[in-house]
Amino acid sequence: MTYKENIGIIGHPIGHSKSPIFQQVALDYHNIQEKFTAWDISDEELPKIVEHFKSKNFIASCITLPHKLNIMKYVDNLTETAKKVGAVNWIFNNKGKLTGHNTDCSGFIRSLKDQTGLNPNSKNALVFGAGGASRAIVYGLKISGINSITISNRTIENAEKIASDFSDKNFLVNVINFEKTQIDKVASDVDLIVNTSSLGMTGGPAPNTSPIYSNSIRKSIVGYDIVYAPIETPFLKEIKSSGGITGNGISMLVYQGIEGFEMATGLNAPVEKMFEAFRKA
Repeated sequence: MTYKENIGIIGHPIGHSKSPIFQQVALDYHNIQEKFTAWDISDEELPKIVEHFKSKNFIASCITLPHKLNIMKYVDNLTETAKKVGAVNWIFNNKGKLTGHNTDCSGFIRSLKDQTGLNPNSKNALVFGAGGASRAIVYGLKISGINSITISNRTIENAEKIASDFSDKNFLVNVINFEKTQIDKVASDVDLIVNTSSLGMTGGPAPNTSPIYSNSIRKSIVGYDIVYAPIETPFLKEIKSSGGITGNGISMLVYQGIEGFEMATGLNAPVEKMFEAFRKA
């Protein structure tokens, strides 16, 4: 298969992606004569498209599941953020040399501040889940000056791995079991609760389940769910029921794309136009 376009997104499957819609708006806004393309790429096809990434006119590619980890071995350089998170969601071409970066961290922080008004600096957070998304969230919060983070996950070993990777002499990530008594104790003393697990996700194993319920949530809490299907998850309903402020992963998705576009082109993204295109999609 021959690849021609010079900017896009790879994943497998990729038909669900909305990135080409709002990214094309940004390209057109700046009169960049390129098509933001969605490439459906299997693991076996990665080496070939990476060769295309190194071609003279290639600009950048967004990377989505399942390639955020596998793609790392094909790049020439990793940014510090990509190294820390352990995943790449953007690749940029500079004269045939590929740099892997991760904008999920900054996209999340930008989304959190925009939707909820919360600046995580000096705050305390409880994070549910210990997968790749959790790593990006924990690192984003850490570099934003969060005071403390506690991770709760069913498989505690996964949470302990993240805690080990991100704790240092000045910052400690705590771990608790996914057990109501422990969760309630931590929840009573945090400013932010983030769900990075699949609980409540449409099509997931527990679409009607929240990791925490309103009787355990303080009224002043901010709750953020990276899941955006459905738009209002069971977790966010519980946050609202407690009187808290909510945010969801839709704007995180768009903001990570905005960050990537700006790094790829060196131009300011038309933020409102990109959000408008996403909403229409």
